[in-house]
Amino acid sequence: MPVLFASSGKKIVFVKYGTYFCPSTYYQIIVSNITKKSYWLKSGFYTLSERLAIMVFGFGGAMLLFRALPKADFGYWVAFLTIVAVLEVGRIGLLQNALVKYLATSEEEDYAKITTASVWLNLLLTGFMVLCLWFLAPLLCIWLNAEILIPLLKIYCLTTILLIPYFQFNFIQQANLDFKGIFWSSFGKQGLMFCYVVFIFLFTDHISLIELALFQLVTASFGSIISYSFAKKYLRFNWQLNWDWVKKLFHYGKYVFGTNLSTMLYKSIDKMMLLAIPIAGPVAVALYEAAIKVTNLTDVPTFSMANILFPQSARRMDEGKEAVKMLYEKAVGAILTVMIPCIIGVMVLAEIIISVLAGEEYFQAANLLRLTILYGLFMPFAIQFGTVLDSIGKPKINFFMTLLSMIMNVIFNYIFITQYGVYGAAYGTLLTYSLTFILMQFILHKELKVNAFRAFFYMFEFYGLAYNTGIKYLKKQKKINLNPSPINNGDSPISNISPKDVPFN
Repeated sequence: MPVLFASSGKKIVFVKYGTYFCPSTYYQIIVSNITKKSYWLKSGFYTLSERLAIMVFGFGGAMLLFRALPKADFGYWVAFLTIVAVLEVGRIGLLQNALVKYLATSEEEDYAKITTASVWLNLLLTGFMVLCLWFLAPLLCIWLNAEILIPLLKIYCLTTILLIPYFQFNFIQQANLDFKGIFWSSFGKQGLMFCYVVFIFLFTDHISLIELALFQLVTASFGSIISYSFAKKYLRFNWQLNWDWVKKLFHYGKYVFGTNLSTMLYKSIDKMMLLAIPIAGPVAVALYEAAIKVTNLTDVPTFSMANILFPQSARRMDEGKEAVKMLYEKAVGAILTVMIPCIIGVMVLAEIIISVLAGEEYFQAANLLRLTILYGLFMPFAIQFGTVLDSIGKPKINFFMTLLSMIMNVIFNYIFITQYGVYGAAYGTLLTYSLTFILMQFILHKELKVNAFRAFFYMFEFYGLAYNTGIKYLKKQKKINLNPSPINNGDSPISNISPKDVPFN
């Protein structure tokens, strides 16, 4: 006998047959309740989905390239992507946070002035990056003992120009608290690159690094088109450029630019030094990347939470520093709730993970993975540290802290790599994370009275909440099954459930 459904106001009325509970209707009740939490749910869904899409496509592409490319070539490709990431993250730092902060808090009459100023700042910065990269790429590649990268970097000069609208449209959407287009443009851009890697893996005998770099021109164009289709409703510009806003965006963003650039150098210096120091080389970079590829999965919840946290903490400043302090501690606690079980699982299953990801040729990277996965304990604190300081208008502190961390990482990596080779990169970076964690918590306590241990308190609170929610759900389902209601009347306890009665509220 079919289950009957009816809707009445805010209540979803349904009939169950016998003792069998209808899960699809209960799901509708849950959805009806959840949709009320619009900002955190929708933004969290799309930002997390974006990170997951990047992770899945990046992971899938890497699995194929690990097997298709010689270790040395794969090491060079990793070095190229690392240089590109450093440049792009630096550009994002100058433009994104300033635009989001001022658009989120601006008056209507200033909206077009701000977006116009941001576009011009994007054009000027990209032009400067292209000129520097075009002329300095040969010197950089000689220092890295990697002349093979010179043509790849010159191709990227064209790619980064095509990425101007991609980033600009995504920043404008984020400032308007709309993350849907950001997800789809990223999904399209990364997904197209993954499809290309699959195609050449299956149907060609040789994979050229030049061809991979050239296809990035196509993916950049595709991503920009998708991003525009979602962002066009938010696009308002002035024909007359307001240089005061250009200066204002630049002066706010310059410290975030320096911070992001230093952060990426901080996170990438291990690979660059492995490539440059003769005792290691491109093969060591390939081995290290096998471990780092898994470790970088910890960035998914961390950066997703950071993207959501920044506009919220910028607005919470009106409520005082106590509100921002609690937001930081809860955000870190929420990330650790996911992070710690993942770290334990990786420690136990390192050999299996490396075999699946890269194949038996990279099996020696398993013990390396056990070291690098520990980075995940420190990343939530470090990333949210920068996010909070930027949002409360103190990017200068974040910049100098990141710069100090980068210098420490260079020193420690050089010392340990020369002594221990590829394992030295993990030792040096882990020591840097440990020392900077102490310094960051000292600064946060001074500025906001943050207590790092509160994050762990919230972590256990989230575990308890998840446990209690599960138990409550099971008890309610058991009660429903033990007390079936008649089909022909409206006295069913289930038929009177409203969204507020759902245990996930």
